[in-house]
Amino acid sequence: MSSEPRRARTRAIGTAVTASILTLAVPAAAAGSEDPALDQQIDADQSIATEPAVISEGHVDLGPRYVDGEWTLLVHDDSAVPPVWRPMDSAVFQITDAALTTVPDNPDYAFLPAEPGSDVHVVPQAQQPGVVWVGWNTQDPAVLDTIDRGATLTLHGVEGPGEVVMFLQSGTLGGPEVLWDSRDAYPQDLWVEMNTHTHANWVFSEPGVYLVEVEVSADLVSGESESDTQVLRFAVGDQTSTDDALAADYVPAGGTGEDAAAAPDDTTVDDQDDSGLRAGLLTAVAVAAMLAVALVVVSVRGRRAKRRAEDARAGSGASAGDGS
Repeated sequence: MSSEPRRARTRAIGTAVTASILTLAVPAAAAGSEDPALDQQIDADQSIATEPAVISEGHVDLGPRYVDGEWTLLVHDDSAVPPVWRPMDSAVFQITDAALTTVPDNPDYAFLPAEPGSDVHVVPQAQQPGVVWVGWNTQDPAVLDTIDRGATLTLHGVEGPGEVVMFLQSGTLGGPEVLWDSRDAYPQDLWVEMNTHTHANWVFSEPGVYLVEVEVSADLVSGESESDTQVLRFAVGDQTSTDDALAADYVPAGGTGEDAAAAPDDTTVDDQDDSGLRAGLLTAVAVAAMLAVALVVVSVRGRRAKRRAEDARAGSGASAGDGS
């Protein structure tokens, strides 16, 4: 996936399009919310379920919570009864073919990673039967007591067979607002006010397993700061294995992590032989140069010694001639 920035990701909109894309998200704290499902409160004593879970329908949110005193990004699973929190590494969002949506032939949606008329999987901004509804919140009571104004959700990378775009659509008269786009440079920040509950459209251009690296960070009223980075797991399409999504290893774009650290050296035997040959030639050249310098020194010293000897004999002969 290219990380080159693109221009004009958002455009004005004048007409309504596919209902599963044109939807409205409003913070839970806002008065007169048009979607009652966005009005929620989270209990402080909700449990954390650690067993693996495949969530293919119902309401879930990404959000920070303190776990044993540590700031942690979790999944708030409201599809469970009663609702629970789940660690990211044990939860898979299954996007079934019920989420297939045709890309509208409208220039306002030219930012989508697919051609008009083609089908893409869309997790919609408004809840749709048979499709998991993925949003985010900053409503955990301990979080509300400690953060200063809000938190930042940061996209750090995406691994998958296609592209991922997340955008908001504020009614029929507002243009789509792109929040995250896997084709753009990382990191990509998304500011979230405190006590917020929001949903957006998630668009996946191809079926398959997607791993999405997300960080949640915040400044605290104490003057300190918190952050945690986790990997979201999506199994897109009916034919995509949720087991594969759960077991997949994510390697950051920078090439760090266990997989990158264990990667074999790309240097071949021939390269090693060439390196050794070059080193040997350099050594031979250096030795030859040293020998040449030594020979020059010896030659110069020899000529000097010969001249001194000739001068000495000449001087001795002159002295003998003076004595006769």
